[in-house]
Amino acid sequence: MLWALFVFALLGDTMSDPLAEAESRFQALTSYRVTVRATAGDGERHVLRYFYRKPGWMRMEFVQPHEGMVLIYDPGTRRVRVWPFGLNRLPRFSFAPDNPLVRGPRGHRVDRSDIGTLLAHLRAVVARGSLTTLGETQIAARPAAGFEVRGEAHASRPEVQHYRIWLARDSLFPLRVEHFAADGRLLERVDMADVEIDVPLPERFFTP
Repeated sequence: MLWALFVFALLGDTMSDPLAEAESRFQALTSYRVTVRATAGDGERHVLRYFYRKPGWMRMEFVQPHEGMVLIYDPGTRRVRVWPFGLNRLPRFSFAPDNPLVRGPRGHRVDRSDIGTLLAHLRAVVARGSLTTLGETQIAARPAAGFEVRGEAHASRPEVQHYRIWLARDSLFPLRVEHFAADGRLLERVDMADVEIDVPLPERFFTP
């Protein structure tokens, strides 16, 4: 009990604006890699290995579904290259990032899939809504602090935006994000495991 009180006191001192601090940590890193497991409310599941390197290189290696498929986003050309059956295998395609063929099942764009974009969006939601503490838990055996983000409905988006996010206690890197519909239904849960920050990812890794 004393340990829990100490943790929450520490949260109040160092994480009065946890999303701002998490975004600041993101701005300071150079790269990261993570295993992403996304589960939709209807049970549809996606698993991929995700790699990010500033100033915006992104590489996705699909595990489930479409095992072997690789997507790479080049921030210089603003194009998404796709190898449906793996690198060095034909065919190979190139698309604009807003092309429906390379957007996720919920409309997610490859060029807006990094953690920095997520944190910026959540901060924008909080600016017109609220942020509350959910408490401490373990995500993939790592201590994490949870927060609930609620936005306000407005003319351009009448539904209420509702998220829950759990940040790693040591790095403030998101370990889990849940997105809910206005009626409380879970739309999507995204778990991020095997997180490594500032890993060496040479440019040739993104320009095979």
